[in-house]
Amino acid sequence: MKLKPLADRVILRMIEAEETTKGGIILTSAAKEKPEIAEVLAVGPGGMVDGKEVVMTIKVGDKVVTGKYSGTQVKVDGEELTIVRQSDILAIVE
Repeated sequence: MKLKPLADRVILRMIEAEETTKGGIILTSAAKEKPEIAEVLAVGPGGMVDGKEVVMTIKVGDKVVTGKYSGTQVKVDGEELTIVRQSDILAIVE
């Protein structure tokens, strides 16, 4: 199954959190923070959203930072994805 986002929606795949700290300490699954960096898999066309023109500045392949609890989680073909509005994306990682 393939998802195609509508309007100003973006489909993300969260990037796994690091399992070791910079100091070399291995973290247990309970100590890991929810990942906030994600890879963009698909981008909607933009257009009129809530009476305002939205131009999509995010593109497929970008790595982005999102709010910790933003978006809707869905499972497609066993893979967990997140659907967010472009406005929920805080920054592009360069």
